[in-house]
Amino acid sequence: TLSLYMVMLGVGQVIFGPLSDRIGRRPILLAGATAFVIASLGAAWSSTAPAFVAFRLLQAVGASAMLVATFATVRDVYANRPEGVVIYGLFSSMLAFVPALGPIAGVLIGEFLGWQAIFITLAILAMLALLNAGFRWHETRPLDQVKTRRSVLPIFASPAFWVYTVGFSAGMGTYFVFFSTAPRVLIGQAEYSEIGFSFAFATVALVMIVTTRFAKSFVARWGIAGCVARGMALLVCGAVLLGIGELYGSPSFLTFILPMWVVAVGIVFTVSVTANGALAEFDDIAGSAVAFYFCV
Repeated sequence: TLSLYMVMLGVGQVIFGPLSDRIGRRPILLAGATAFVIASLGAAWSSTAPAFVAFRLLQAVGASAMLVATFATVRDVYANRPEGVVIYGLFSSMLAFVPALGPIAGVLIGEFLGWQAIFITLAILAMLALLNAGFRWHETRPLDQVKTRRSVLPIFASPAFWVYTVGFSAGMGTYFVFFSTAPRVLIGQAEYSEIGFSFAFATVALVMIVTTRFAKSFVARWGIAGCVARGMALLVCGAVLLGIGELYGSPSFLTFILPMWVVAVGIVFTVSVTANGALAEFDDIAGSAVAFYFCV
């Protein structure tokens, strides 16, 4: 179901992004969270495979709505503020950190409480988020968007959108490749225990979070384009170090995790600014631009 989930997550963003420009971020967020709660409980109580798959697809729909509404809100509030790069960096770090540690948490919950408890836990967390948003999440869509409806076609004709979106894809894609291959390398080949693997893995996410705290000073010194260029250079350097470790060493913390620290810094340099660069021209259709940014 993971592949279907990811496909629906991407398709859902394309639908909910433009919709959030028309009716607002708040209703999309609340509807998405509600759907996610219902789907999580439904998946936990499913007794047949088709029902389980259907609820997983509904879960992806809810997640896509929440993702678009959340990032569009961040874009509305922080687009022209100096701390925006720090917020974008933290947001992107969480997007990398949570999916990476989620499977580990899922294994632990499933081991002690059963697989249904995984989905019940997700439902509880989503319900808490829904209640919090219901009381504290205010509409952030610019008021002038209510009167005008701009075509989304300029998004696809913008060179800046494509350059920075591809940069974001390269950074996040590198991290997802890392966490999908890390268990095979560290547990399967380096013979790490599950606890040892978790700590080693967490150091990469920690490097990303620490680097994010300095993102604002990096942007002030190098600018958006300069940060992306340096981020891409660090990704290449990290890849070269990984290749050298593969050719001339055996899988270990030194040959696998340390090069990923270099990559992690490069990812933060990149993803902290790519949203500003890609979405800068689209204040009035920020929801649509965010949707296509994440979908690509």
